[in-house]
Amino acid sequence: MNHAPQAILFDIDGTLVDSNDAHAHAWVQAFAEANIHVEFHNVRCAIGMGGEKLMPAVAGIEEDSPLGKRISNRRGDIFKSQYLPSLTPFRDAGALVAAVQAHGMKAVAASSAKRDELEPLLTIAGATSLIDRSASGDDAEQSKPDPDIVHAALTKAGVDASDAVMVGDTPYDIEAATRAGVRSIAFRCGGWSDAALDGAAAIYDGPWELLARLDESLIANPEAQIPKPKSQR
Repeated sequence: MNHAPQAILFDIDGTLVDSNDAHAHAWVQAFAEANIHVEFHNVRCAIGMGGEKLMPAVAGIEEDSPLGKRISNRRGDIFKSQYLPSLTPFRDAGALVAAVQAHGMKAVAASSAKRDELEPLLTIAGATSLIDRSASGDDAEQSKPDPDIVHAALTKAGVDASDAVMVGDTPYDIEAATRAGVRSIAFRCGGWSDAALDGAAAIYDGPWELLARLDESLIANPEAQIPKPKSQR
């Protein structure tokens, strides 16, 4: 890509909203209610994938089985009733989305979350402008790291892969973008190490740092040799 991107594709959980731990706790509780013990760490490491990948990975259960459907539905109920009301955005999440739009670029949500969870998450993020321009888990046959959601987001934006940049926080975001032919920027705020985010063109601590450095990022200057800044934490 030797020109400014026309669209920025935003993951939401762990990228704009501090919700990864909440998702993991909801899964662990739903499994426990079905008398299935799973380690929190294992579930936390799978957050970013959809349920059809997470459930086999952590418990050997297919999501479309009767048990899988019951656990998945219960997880959604737990997340929405016990965790969603208390979630908070990462600093400058909404301001980053607004800044991208002010630069004349399309901002599109590209999330594995189901739409009934995605819309309130966008409200929390201060990014309600993305509600009508979003690709959710309901728009894809396979969740990340498969590229289906990224392809759906590109369709929503009406741009080619070469005209977009993906912003995410997990290895699954980076892999999905790469498989779709989209360059990516990663955030550390989702809890992953720089090594796990290898493949991203640049890594920042979170929305606040990218916003502060937007004019020197590949979003505004795609030909720049962007370093991967080291976290000060």
